[in-house]
Amino acid sequence: AIADIYLYKDENGVFHFTDQPSTPEYRLFIKQWRTPKTSESPSSSYDPYIDEASRLYGIDTALLKAVVKVESNFNPRAVSHKGALGLMQIMPQNVAVLDIQDPFDPRQNILGGARYLREMLNRYGDLNLALAAYNAGPAAVDRYKAVPPFTETRSYVQQVLHNYDVMKKR
Repeated sequence: AIADIYLYKDENGVFHFTDQPSTPEYRLFIKQWRTPKTSESPSSSYDPYIDEASRLYGIDTALLKAVVKVESNFNPRAVSHKGALGLMQIMPQNVAVLDIQDPFDPRQNILGGARYLREMLNRYGDLNLALAAYNAGPAAVDRYKAVPPFTETRSYVQQVLHNYDVMKKR
């Protein structure tokens, strides 16, 4: 389904998203986005943006595709239960920091997510820790000085690494 997305930030700083605003506090956050042509495979339709991000941030294209696969399954309009947005599931509080005006724009989302992943790779110098920080946040990795003992995060790292191996063979 495709719909406009509206955003409201409440007095506690919590972001609320909807396609049917119930109060005037909601503002249009993103207009409808086109879906990929049926002849395009979900992963290949974003190859130009993934290639650009790969060159810009020095990250293997297969790794970026693996992250997109696990984060959103190549759905540019994905919104997680925690509010993460788009292909690389950018949290709303990180959108502006990563110079993203429209988190549902595939190019902006991929470039922003790749930038953040590069920051985590530089910070930790270890792929497992960088992926854990991408998923759980750097504070959790810093607290445990390892991949945090969260089932979701450990599963996430394993899934990305598995998909990375698969993508490298394509």
